[in-house]
Amino acid sequence: MNEHIQSFLSFLEAEKKYAENTLAAYQNDLSQFYQYVRKENGKKVDGWNEVNKRVITDYIDHLKNSTYTSSTVARKVAAIKSFFHFLVAEGHISEDPTYTLDSPKVKKRLPKAISPTEVERILQAPAEETGPKAQRDLALLELLYASGMRVTELVSLDISDVGIDSATSGSIRVRGKRANKEREIPLTGSVVQTLKNYINVGREQLIHDPNEPALFLNNRGQRLTRQGLWLIIKHYVESAGVSSEVTPHTLRHSFAAHKLSQGRSLQDIQKLLGHANISTTQVYAHLNQDGEK
Repeated sequence: MNEHIQSFLSFLEAEKKYAENTLAAYQNDLSQFYQYVRKENGKKVDGWNEVNKRVITDYIDHLKNSTYTSSTVARKVAAIKSFFHFLVAEGHISEDPTYTLDSPKVKKRLPKAISPTEVERILQAPAEETGPKAQRDLALLELLYASGMRVTELVSLDISDVGIDSATSGSIRVRGKRANKEREIPLTGSVVQTLKNYINVGREQLIHDPNEPALFLNNRGQRLTRQGLWLIIKHYVESAGVSSEVTPHTLRHSFAAHKLSQGRSLQDIQKLLGHANISTTQVYAHLNQDGEK
């Protein structure tokens, strides 16, 4: 049974071009379901053809009675449904037990954003410190807010993705959630000079291997991780004395909300954020002019 999960993951990677984090989420969700089917539902199951709708609905009830949010439960169910669609398409099972299964309803929440004043306080916080790490932190914080890119996209950036045309003009090439989807984001203003200073000075002091392609480096001269970025953001939020809840995605949400309040169109924001559907971008229209709920 586990080999079918691995085949499905290979399909998502090769055919759907799903990103590494998305594949990891699918693997985690399906492995958890596999363990439930094999051990926790009280009946020994030797193949996916023995898994019926009742087993799946019992599993969903199990998830709902746990500490998972409604969005997490919905994601796990979506993974299971996609997996069974694959099994039918590949001829491993004859009927799809999820065919008439309703997906759990998820309460839509407005994205959380902070005011321009709070953003400015966070961006100014690295200036209180010195050294290559402070230069790196200022560059990544400014870039997050100036571009609106996702956290995964930022830590995936290579030095070759940066194009600096002048002291106040440049661009950044961003690889999206899917491996074959790229977009170019124009950069203007202080973020260009901040990036240039980091690349020419701070990064040179952090790097250990001259062939390291990553733009943002950790203390070991290796690519900064998502967790490392979160710790950096948390540090400067505390240093700036910002009491609002701030996550790595908050600067992305604030970027979108503030751009809209400045008169940019939803279509412009959609392109900059890399949203496939305009409906995803429309939620920002419900935020007020300060970018707050």
